[in-house]
Amino acid sequence: MNKARLEAFSDGVFAIIITIMVLEIKVPEGKTWESLRSMIPVMLSYVLSFIFVGIYWVNHHHLLHTTNKVDASILWSNIHLLFWLSIVPVATDWMGETHFATNPVAVYAGLLLLCGFAFTVLQLRIEKKNEGNEKLNHAFVILRKKGIFSIAAYSTALFFAFINTTISGLLFLVVSFVWFVPDRNIEKALEKD
Repeated sequence: MNKARLEAFSDGVFAIIITIMVLEIKVPEGKTWESLRSMIPVMLSYVLSFIFVGIYWVNHHHLLHTTNKVDASILWSNIHLLFWLSIVPVATDWMGETHFATNPVAVYAGLLLLCGFAFTVLQLRIEKKNEGNEKLNHAFVILRKKGIFSIAAYSTALFFAFINTTISGLLFLVVSFVWFVPDRNIEKALEKD
């Protein structure tokens, strides 16, 4: 099957997720700077999630360039990823409204863990579709390592949510830093084709 419908559907879901997140932000009730200050946790939560969804979109786009055809396992792996990402607006809103309280941060960490796991599964399905492509093999190994690191970091963030939510937040930022720039090895391998 051609991947065009998968890309179009996924792009639409990513756009809707970001739209829902911004629509959850309420206008401050007052007209003073103090009324705006109370929104800082909500805005921080939104910015963090916007960055995460953006990173997933960029890396998803990048990953899909490694294959021309998709099969049912790739389609369902993609739906699996989109399902977990679609819950991000709920966790984002809860975390921001509660000023990064323990349980919302734990739920957010758990959700990011599930998103990271789902992305890794999708990557493995696409990798399997490209078996025998030695040029991409190195790039897939690096992606796998980044995926395992992310899952470990999110698991650690989930643990620390019950001890110190600041550590969880720092781990969220570390993972976003690791994925911010997609792996250039994919581009290099595709240029050689």
